[in-house]
Amino acid sequence: MNKVPMTVSGEASLREELERLKKVDRPRITEAIAEAREHGDLKENAEYHAAREQQSFNEGRIMEIEGKLSNAQVIDVTTLPKTGKVIFGTTIDLLNVESDETVTYRIVGEDEADVKANLISVGSPIARALIGKEEGDVVMVRAPGGDIEYEIDQVHHR
Repeated sequence: MNKVPMTVSGEASLREELERLKKVDRPRITEAIAEAREHGDLKENAEYHAAREQQSFNEGRIMEIEGKLSNAQVIDVTTLPKTGKVIFGTTIDLLNVESDETVTYRIVGEDEADVKANLISVGSPIARALIGKEEGDVVMVRAPGGDIEYEIDQVHHR
């Protein structure tokens, strides 16, 4: 199976969630199922069915996270040589050539992407346009609202 790039913070976040799901949520759900069983007839016991559904969701999420972590290629951008090139994990300050507005993005793995936090997926159109470019380069990004021209102001390895 192909390795999926992930930042160090992305891996840490998934490991924290996995730890919580296994050590906090799983025992709590098991206890809720046991308590609901004590109430009698399971066919018409809404608490029991809700707890079982929660258990199913929890176990599914555990399997999903374990799968993601097993296929992750964790990249620590701080250990890589600082070349001024845009690579996975770097933070980029972009200047919109038309509007003179500055925006900052960090290129992260698919699961870590959060546009509101300016974390963009390595597979997004803007990241694909930026990868391999250097500070000072002008990049044309095809966006749903039309093409946007950015100048790469600074590339940070943090």
